[in-house]
Amino acid sequence: LYSFIIHNKDTFFNNATRSRIVHHILQRVKYEEGKNKIGLNRLLSNGSYEAAFPLHEGSYRSKNPIRTHGAENHRHLLYECWASWEVWYKYQPLDLVRRYFGEKIGLYFAWLGWYTGMLFPAAFIGLFVFLYGVTTLNHCQVSKEVCQATDIIMCPICDKYCPFMRLSDSCIYAKVTHLFDNGATVFFAVFMAVWATVFLEFWKRRRAVIAYDWDLIDWEEEEEEIRPQFEAKYSKKERMNPISGKPEPYQAFADKCSRLIVSASGIFFMICVVIAAVFGIVIYRVVTVSTFAAFKWALIRNNSQVATTGTAVCINFCIIMLLNVLYEKVALFLTNLEQPRTESEWENSFTLKMFLFQFVNLNSSTFYIAFFLGRFTGHPGAYLRLINRWRLEECHPSGCLIDLCMQMGIIMVLKQTWNNFMELGYPLIQNWWTRRKLRQEYGTQRKTSFPQWEKDYNLQPMNAYGLFDEYLEMILQFGFTTIFVAAFPLAPLLALLNNIIEIRLDAYKFVTQWRRPLASRAKDIGIWYGILEGIGILSVITNAFVIAVTSDFIPRLVYAYKYGPCAGQGEAGQKCMVGYVNASLSVFLVSDFENRSEPTSNGSEFSGSPLKYCRYRDYRDTPHSAVPYGYTLQFWHVLAARLAFIIVFEHLVFCIKHVISYLIPDLPKDLRDRMRREKYLIQEMMYEAELERLQKERKERKKNGKSYHNEWP
Repeated sequence: LYSFIIHNKDTFFNNATRSRIVHHILQRVKYEEGKNKIGLNRLLSNGSYEAAFPLHEGSYRSKNPIRTHGAENHRHLLYECWASWEVWYKYQPLDLVRRYFGEKIGLYFAWLGWYTGMLFPAAFIGLFVFLYGVTTLNHCQVSKEVCQATDIIMCPICDKYCPFMRLSDSCIYAKVTHLFDNGATVFFAVFMAVWATVFLEFWKRRRAVIAYDWDLIDWEEEEEEIRPQFEAKYSKKERMNPISGKPEPYQAFADKCSRLIVSASGIFFMICVVIAAVFGIVIYRVVTVSTFAAFKWALIRNNSQVATTGTAVCINFCIIMLLNVLYEKVALFLTNLEQPRTESEWENSFTLKMFLFQFVNLNSSTFYIAFFLGRFTGHPGAYLRLINRWRLEECHPSGCLIDLCMQMGIIMVLKQTWNNFMELGYPLIQNWWTRRKLRQEYGTQRKTSFPQWEKDYNLQPMNAYGLFDEYLEMILQFGFTTIFVAAFPLAPLLALLNNIIEIRLDAYKFVTQWRRPLASRAKDIGIWYGILEGIGILSVITNAFVIAVTSDFIPRLVYAYKYGPCAGQGEAGQKCMVGYVNASLSVFLVSDFENRSEPTSNGSEFSGSPLKYCRYRDYRDTPHSAVPYGYTLQFWHVLAARLAFIIVFEHLVFCIKHVISYLIPDLPKDLRDRMRREKYLIQEMMYEAELERLQKERKERKKNGKSYHNEWP
């Protein structure tokens, strides 16, 4: 401190820094004679203390308006300017958040605010793509043909109880599909891939500015203390620490490898549990579609596939939430089994496990619907079955994209609603219950008579994993927003609306419902940045497959340029799609049905006599061709076009991403200039100080009558 000019000792350190200094002292003071009897954390771990936390600066409410009387303390100021719903549209006071909660929490809210701001262009373009589908709905040739196809009878979508149906009955689903699967979808997929790169690159620039303003550029995390659990486990084996030069517990390489192998096996087993849950959902969908098709209510009977998808998604959401609870306990057990040496190693290991578990849990069913539903069902007369019993589920006559949209929309809305309730509703209920018990215990005694430490003790402690849950929720949302965005362009808009609420919910929770967390420093968001980059790469691959495989973009393109009225003319447009629906449907001879697949209805309600033929989605030959139900040439053209599109799309988008990453520097030019200027001034000050010292020494030598031949004037 002797190097600083301190005018006021009470205000030189902000409140967060003072609490960090106190905690630093408490972590290093001896509480008992002995080698390891040091530090507050050991007293907490052995139960000597129930809790240790910095105090809030007072009440977050005031009887007097802040505009006329000012803020009573920083907590009150944060509540009025940050945590109140009245200021939802204003920028966050990040410097004030940093002074009160520390740099690590301040950096989280800076990242969350940046992510939310970057969602505005993505949400706007996604809404534009959706509205483009709305405005072009009446001009879509494919939808028109589906709605007018009263003479095309489709084969049943399940065994026995599913009836024949007119293709025109799928009119509403064809129109809804067009809202999400239209000409602007490919553009939006490319845009979102570029957006993810721009978001990450500009965040690096924003983080650099924040780190400079908060004096974190040259900050390096100090040598961490060894976890008490690690020390207790390996206290008998010691080796010299090359940095501190002191002996410390040591974990043998063989022991570490064996623990990692067991942990990896546990991770693999839990992923298998997820796959088993998805398999259960698949069986539910297969069994239920037949049940709904035979339902007594006409509304459900006529919309059996939609009812099946809707109920399956809701059941899947419940399974996701239940498995998340199990995964947290398993991840905690496996991480402790690995015996990480320091808290940061423990945190990184736990973070990777929880992200992997929850990412697979949340997206496994979505991957199934996007890439497997309706792809391996066989064809009428030769259906593929699970365990030679259940016929695999087919796509709706209008395609599988409507199922994917429902899956994403329902899961995203329910997940975000549940998270917001658990973040705010649960602490509110717990704190209300605590206040109720206090009123019963102390009677009419006013709560304002309690000391601040007791008021804070009755609040909820911050999550034991710190900001982990906050980051994980947003990272999973980022994945949901980018990975399947080609199928659901409204995902960025839903994410934006949620995040506007999320910022104020988190702020309200930190200021009013939680004990004040220990202030800590950090110069970036840690391992989460690498996870975001991985999601950005995965999103390019998945969107390429969604457009090529799940949507009908490629089949329509092939038809327009190869088989439609404009074939060979190099033209495009809705007139080139005339006849597409008929060309995309194959013919099946009803008498070729298997006994267990033959419907109970013979279709006489359509023409007065039993049906001879029905249609189904595929590119296959007629039953009277040389190779009945063999693939047509159009099938192979579509398959080749899909593979070509995937390769071209991925290479093009990855090239654009790399070019953008190269062109955008990590540091803004003005920040680089400021850093160079600061470095220059420091050097000048050092030169001047050294020159002043040498001149002073020279004068003293001359004064004493001493001189040296190598003196410089």
